[in-house]
Amino acid sequence: MKKYQIIIYGSYGYTGELIVEESLSKNFSILLAGRNEQRLKIQSEKTGYPYKAIDLNHHTALVELLKEGEVLVNAAGPFKNTASQMVEACIEAKTHYLDINGDISIFELIKTYGYKAKYAGIMLMSGTGFDVVPTDCIAVKLKNKMPDAISLKIAFANIEGGVSHGTASTVASRLGEKAVRRVDGKLVPIALGKNGMWIDFGEKKLFAMSIPWGDISTAYVSTGIPNIESFMSVKPKVYKALKFQGLVNWLLKTQVVRKIIQKKIDSKPAGPNFEERKKSYSLVWAEVKNKKGETLSARIKTPEAYNLTATASLLIAEKVLSGNFQPGFQTPAKTYGENLVFEIDGVREI
Repeated sequence: MKKYQIIIYGSYGYTGELIVEESLSKNFSILLAGRNEQRLKIQSEKTGYPYKAIDLNHHTALVELLKEGEVLVNAAGPFKNTASQMVEACIEAKTHYLDINGDISIFELIKTYGYKAKYAGIMLMSGTGFDVVPTDCIAVKLKNKMPDAISLKIAFANIEGGVSHGTASTVASRLGEKAVRRVDGKLVPIALGKNGMWIDFGEKKLFAMSIPWGDISTAYVSTGIPNIESFMSVKPKVYKALKFQGLVNWLLKTQVVRKIIQKKIDSKPAGPNFEERKKSYSLVWAEVKNKKGETLSARIKTPEAYNLTATASLLIAEKVLSGNFQPGFQTPAKTYGENLVFEIDGVREI
């Protein structure tokens, strides 16, 4: 019997704090974890949860810590700095791994640990938040309606919302790099914002451009659809400006420029405040097409993205704790079905 049900790593980060706040209304035994002992101590005094400071580079100590928990929720991004260490330690500790990642490269990385996780009897599930729970569910819903679908387009729009420090840092760390899409089952590099189109999200018609969203990896696992492209709502003038990004990609990749951008990110608030999250919401649209050219589309409206992430992560953790999981690398809708997202208050079809 493990000492704690859930270990939340990066608990004092922007989204980590939201997950901790959400857990206070539930009867979980929680251990707070991260690198900064002072911030953990303050959070522990505020919540009553115990804490443990840990350096991810100390593998043996990390494994010993994870042996104390049944489920790890990794909320510490950018995940390229935390995912591999955590996954390897979780496999050794036989602790289920969940995270709120949205980076395609991290999904692809964690997928490579699938067989080891299956042998250890644990589940690895990356993207237990806004990326990718709603989008994964809508993709599986359409695949179930059109089993012969050969292409999938997914788009989202965050209305009146903002981004967290972690999300912005992840984007900054990828500046100047190529985007990708799924073509005949393979990941193919393309220019960021290569394609753009107007999309009817139901409540609003918005312009969206192609981006390397996590579903290009996860929706392929969940649906098997070989051609996948993802889009995000942006202002048309932003899309036009990005058309010229290729000319300065070499500059955006330099450490000097990335440090300048990161410094600016660090000077900003950690993320949207309570009032901003309260008035914000998200719209998701998806469309599938088969060889005959027939199409089907679906739309859903969700609560604000970070609030949904906190709720969805604990919802999935609770399922795992009840024994409802599949060992190995899994995706949300493949494991829990197309209606998973509708278990969250405020989610509805449009």
